[in-house]
Amino acid sequence: MSRFNERTLAAVAGPSRPERAPSAPAATAPEAAARPRATLALTSAATTVALMTYTAPIITLPDTVAALHTPLSAQAWLLNGTPLGLAALLLVAGSLADDYGRRRIFLAGTLVLGVTTAAGALATSTWVFTLARIAQGAASAALLASSLGLLVHAYPTARGRLHATGVWGAFVSGGTAVGPLLAGALPDFRVTYGVLGAAALVLAALGPRALTESRAPRGGRPDLAGAVTFGLALVALVAALTLGRDGWLRAAVAWPAAATVVLLGAFVLVERRTAKPMIDLALFRSPRFLASSAGGLFTGLAVIGLFSFLPALLQQSLGMSAMNTAWLLLLWSGLSFAVALQAKRLAGRVPPRHQLVIGFALHAVAVVTMLGALGSGSWVRLLPGLLIGGVGSGLLNAALPLLAVESVPAARAAMGSGAQQTFRYVGSCAGVALTIALVTSSGGSLAHGADVAMVVSAGLAAVGALLSGLASR
Repeated sequence: MSRFNERTLAAVAGPSRPERAPSAPAATAPEAAARPRATLALTSAATTVALMTYTAPIITLPDTVAALHTPLSAQAWLLNGTPLGLAALLLVAGSLADDYGRRRIFLAGTLVLGVTTAAGALATSTWVFTLARIAQGAASAALLASSLGLLVHAYPTARGRLHATGVWGAFVSGGTAVGPLLAGALPDFRVTYGVLGAAALVLAALGPRALTESRAPRGGRPDLAGAVTFGLALVALVAALTLGRDGWLRAAVAWPAAATVVLLGAFVLVERRTAKPMIDLALFRSPRFLASSAGGLFTGLAVIGLFSFLPALLQQSLGMSAMNTAWLLLLWSGLSFAVALQAKRLAGRVPPRHQLVIGFALHAVAVVTMLGALGSGSWVRLLPGLLIGGVGSGLLNAALPLLAVESVPAARAAMGSGAQQTFRYVGSCAGVALTIALVTSSGGSLAHGADVAMVVSAGLAAVGALLSGLASR
């Protein structure tokens, strides 16, 4: 396993409050007062709730569409609301956590997640529900980006971080596994969101006593211009992919696609000129950071994009109930959780970047084995692919958080986490919209469209494996 970047390790193991002199005995008090197990338990639990909120519409999409009278062209927004909010704010949330306090940002994110999730249960229209989902994503961004920063502070040694990030990554898979089951077991999506909102509020109430504050301030103002340009670029990208289902060579698609390119260029200019950017562009010179970023992006594009819409396809093409679909999906997500929890044992022999290559390769193989399953009308044909894909997903979820924190200096752990997860959810936004566009615009049946989407997913996974392998050299 590659060594952690130990530059300014004292910034994590030493003083967390800049107003105290480094030589003062109280300087190490925050570290001594840290409660590693409580920190790991609370951040993992909150991450699970955030991922359950993220995945709930995967199972409830048909019922939500019916309740909100959502047209086919807007279904991608129901799934993409939360990842859009996540991708837009993860970078700025990571910077704010490092600068103003990781516990503070974590608690604020958890509290807002509870409120906005409960508000989603009361939505009566597609756009109100989508806005609530975007707000949930923004709150989840604060929660997720600050979580790894809190863990780096609570576990300052390389061995401790390996354990903590492995457990935290497993609970990313755990939330993905439990969310659909909860949504399938409860009467409707409104009850599901009410329960998840209450759970987030309980965790927010437990946080002040369980967590220790830490920060690594850089001074200056938050990069609001970067957040705005990046967020608008994502909205334009999702709009272009969503509109593409009615034909890719249309002005309605070309304009948002061009806006995406212009806004991303503006974002790069802003990041180069601002005194305190959301992301230090010099980090892209680091192979480890490139591997982390590419891994997150193609996990979203290839894996999350396909599996976010697959349950709806199972219900629509095979007539499966929401609960039966959730149990079937558990083969993939549950195995992903188990593998991610145990993958830390591989880190000494198989570096995280190599785990990414293996994970992507397994996903590509899994998707190829699933071709034709929906057309045959048999869910049994999906089983080998779900099992193989679960192993691959587990390796990805275990490797990505560890690679995120070791690819940046320890004092910038939350920013590194935010950057990797930003690429993950950018890929997710694009992947979901692309999958729905491919399935519904293929000109044939849903089963044929699903096969097209699976071939594209396998190809994207192959590209992800190639890029991760090149970055490992």
